Amino acid sequence: MPTGKGCSASDPDGHTGCFADLNSPLSKGPPTKSHTSLFISMNTPSAGTLELEHDLKPSELPRHVAIIMDGNGRWAQMRGRKRIWGHHQGADSVREVARAGRELGIGVLTLYAFSEENWSRPRAEVSALMGLLGRYLDREKDELKERGIKFRVIGRWDKLPSAIQKKIRDVAALTSDNEDMVLNLALSYSSRSEIVNAARILAQKCADGSMAPGDINEEVFANHLYTAGLPDPDLLIRTSGEQRISNFLLWQISYTELVMSPVLWPDFRKENFVDALKEYRRRQRRFGRTGDQVHSEGGAG
Repeated sequence: MPTGKGCSASDPDGHTGCFADLNSPLSKGPPTKSHTSLFISMNTPSAGTLELEHDLKPSELPRHVAIIMDGNGRWAQMRGRKRIWGHHQGADSVREVARAGRELGIGVLTLYAFSEENWSRPRAEVSALMGLLGRYLDREKDELKERGIKFRVIGRWDKLPSAIQKKIRDVAALTSDNEDMVLNLALSYSSRSEIVNAARILAQKCADGSMAPGDINEEVFANHLYTAGLPDPDLLIRTSGEQRISNFLLWQISYTELVMSPVLWPDFRKENFVDALKEYRRRQRRFGRTGDQVHSEGGAG
């Protein structure tokens, strides 16, 4: 975790952001490939309560789920309310999905909360969002600790108000020993900026002689991203029916399954989350192989 102001002192390689333990068992796994699968979900929200622990087997679950939480503003406007009201209601979805992920045994949950591009929104909305973030951190820190969830932030959160930066550091420190799930909030995040930052660090290492250009490969490059030490997402969910990646984890999702849900984020609950996980279970993840090869090797990918 960074010490002092912002993120500049957070990592010996010069990363900005908060990072998982590079020795975490979550970093183990097959090499990353380079293909993406798309699914457009046309299902409406499911009714009733599901017994999550009995519906999906641990072996069928993704290790890392990333979510683009979209539709808060539209949800509020459809009800004649200000956009920020939708963000307040969306915080309930964050809580419910995080709890469901922990109950199911998801290893990493990454939530796209605020992009670098979002700084261009009206000043009043940005200020309200920062206030909402601060209240979320205050309210959820004890539950995160009790549920064994390690809290992290990725992105240029050194741009956030200093009071919010302090809350982030405090919650991350409080939960630093937790091992049951990693919760990443992407704040002031831009994937292109992340990639440029990694390239700049590597260029500097080559310039000062601590690394040769020939030493750079995909693994080395990935270890200079904000998500260093974590597995790439197996599943990316976007809510609200939009079909864009929006500058999110561009390097990391090269072989991620995509589920686009029509449900607006404030209405997205654990049953919708489970629906997306069931769709993931139905996928055949071939990693460049043929379907026949996957079957002959005894798995779905």
